[in-house]
Amino acid sequence: MLNHLARQLAERDAQAMRRRRRVTETACAPQQHVSPSDDGGHATDPAAAPRELLAFCSNDYLGLANHPALIEAWAEGARLYGVGSGASHLISGHSRAHALLEDDLADMLSPHLPEVRALSFGTGYLANLALLTALGDEQTSIYSDVLNHASLFDGARLAKAAAYTYPHHDLAGLERRLAACRTPRKLIVTDGVFSMDGDLARVPELLALAERFDAWVVVDDAHGFGVLGEQGRGVLSHFGLRSERLICMGTLGKAAGVGGAFVAAHRTIIDWLVQSARAYIYTTAAPPAMAHTLRASLRLIRGAEGDQRRQHLGELIGALRGGWPAALAASPGGTGAAAATGGWHLTDTRTAIQPLIVGGSAEALAAAAALESQGLWVPAIRPPTVPAGSARLRITLSAAHSAGDVERLLAALAVAARTAGALA
Repeated sequence: MLNHLARQLAERDAQAMRRRRRVTETACAPQQHVSPSDDGGHATDPAAAPRELLAFCSNDYLGLANHPALIEAWAEGARLYGVGSGASHLISGHSRAHALLEDDLADMLSPHLPEVRALSFGTGYLANLALLTALGDEQTSIYSDVLNHASLFDGARLAKAAAYTYPHHDLAGLERRLAACRTPRKLIVTDGVFSMDGDLARVPELLALAERFDAWVVVDDAHGFGVLGEQGRGVLSHFGLRSERLICMGTLGKAAGVGGAFVAAHRTIIDWLVQSARAYIYTTAAPPAMAHTLRASLRLIRGAEGDQRRQHLGELIGALRGGWPAALAASPGGTGAAAATGGWHLTDTRTAIQPLIVGGSAEALAAAAALESQGLWVPAIRPPTVPAGSARLRITLSAAHSAGDVERLLAALAVAARTAGALA
């Protein structure tokens, strides 16, 4: 076994595909103190001084993860409820804090989901496993966009349903699949904002197909909740949708800045999850203090401060897109915006996820290293997370970034592109 695994690890090294962890020494924020790579599950050398890096890699889209009001809310929650739940939700771990959080989430999504209730989870991964395994019985077919998050595919694999994929945004192909389906129940499953490309699902068209073929639409809104739509209600609000055929999963460790997740849907679906979702029934409930903190986070998201942070984030996105590739053309030796980028290009998205496609895995790693040498932390994302030939720098912006941070990023990207030979 050990020799086999060692060979597998060596092959990943040779293909520039080995994953490595970094150790952060500070709170989640744009300025991070980061220790050297942790190579094998061991603590890094304490003698190696951490570096200060400007990070463009968290999903803390609204910059709430280190917000003073949420830190105080966590302390207050710990004083009220302690630090652990002690049991699963169905034994004794379901606290008043959990119940109130679920009420708040249901209220937030009520404009889009009739007769809505919400169910809270410790992580988004658990929520997707619970949802798809509970609804995906032998009389159900599941249709997933090929670029969906891994947790959706794992949930579909664990379900008893027949599971199919359709090419990204291929509504015609999905329509043919639905027309040929012979099971009485059908689930269309999609990311709301695709995590590696940053583009939005065509949810209105998916809902129209669901209405035509008597199906349901599961939207994983991990990267849209808190950021998109009125009061940060997410992708359903962004598109102005309302239907009992919609089921929304959202995570609370990204824009909400804390942790956990939820499923919001018609009350009958939530009741069924409580009865049958193994990933809900057989796991310890998240700490009540976390639920208490999340209630404070939702108040920020829905209020004036949330609006201000979303506006600032939008301005940063515009500055990044407007500055690329102009910054490269203006750099020493630049030959104009069109020629400057070589094969590097930003994907077509206006969300906080701004992937810069580089190409090969080794090239993406070299680009990330060139940025780090300039004091910036932008991760290289490689296969199998993304398709072969589309390795990228996954740039994520936060409302905690400043306009100056984005200017610094653009300048560093110009140097990295030239170092990697991407410039003409």
